[in-house]
Amino acid sequence: MKKSALQTHVEYGLLRGACALVNALPYRFACALAKGIGIFAFDVLHFKRKRTLARIQGVFPEKSPSECRRIARQSLSNVLQIAIEMIRAPYLDRKWMDRYVISGLHYKDKLQSYLKDGRGAVVMVPHSGNWYMAAWSMSKYGIRLCAIAAKQRNPKIDAWMKRQYGDFDVVERGRAKTLVDIKSAILKGRVFAILPDLRVPQPDVEVGFLGGKANVSHAGAMFAVSCGVPLIVAAMRRTNGRHEFVHLGTLRPNPNAADKKAEAARLTRAAFELLDREVVAHPEQWFWYNKRWVLQPV
Repeated sequence: MKKSALQTHVEYGLLRGACALVNALPYRFACALAKGIGIFAFDVLHFKRKRTLARIQGVFPEKSPSECRRIARQSLSNVLQIAIEMIRAPYLDRKWMDRYVISGLHYKDKLQSYLKDGRGAVVMVPHSGNWYMAAWSMSKYGIRLCAIAAKQRNPKIDAWMKRQYGDFDVVERGRAKTLVDIKSAILKGRVFAILPDLRVPQPDVEVGFLGGKANVSHAGAMFAVSCGVPLIVAAMRRTNGRHEFVHLGTLRPNPNAADKKAEAARLTRAAFELLDREVVAHPEQWFWYNKRWVLQPV
């Protein structure tokens, strides 16, 4: 449903008001405030508490109720801190990255080493830590990136989001040329970043994840196969107020594969083996509040 002009302006006005408040606060104080709001929302308001705890307990039946609550509480606090960082994104320059992103320049050099023959690469990052920071930091260090994003229903907020993405190109999901534009960008040397840990409604690739079966898209891996570039699997962690890049593995498509879709499915399953180990080892870093539960059967 199309938003009314009044609703569009009111929503945007509230957003800009929140931005003004957040940007007026010191970064660490703003994050501490967001963390506190997350704790209050979980413990007092019981924000999506029952559903989230059921998910965590279903994945980790061996964990105590208090440990499951800790994971859920930290996950919610983390996403509110991401909101703070999204608002402040235009001010997160290279100097800021040097201070708050652990070994960011080192990971940039590692990523750069995979770029051969003028082509880019595909990077899969799950919804852990601040997943946006993976793109923000690498773009500030000189890696040319592109990503895909949905168009927001409010055009003013959509334009704001595009500004917040910063130095990397954003391809709008659902356009007729979306896939063509992404493939072209990779072949011209850009790194395509994608969040793979989302359930897709139509049967695609079934992977083992979090002790169950998830139906996920093969699209990210297919770009690696069709462009003949590495598929890099990484994750972000929020550690003591800083952001840590974690390299999980590098997968390479078989250039002689006769069935490209089958090869993309193979790479997708291999990537999820790496992602599963990361999320199971650090569940508090992952986003458990997604509306579309990744393990829901198709």
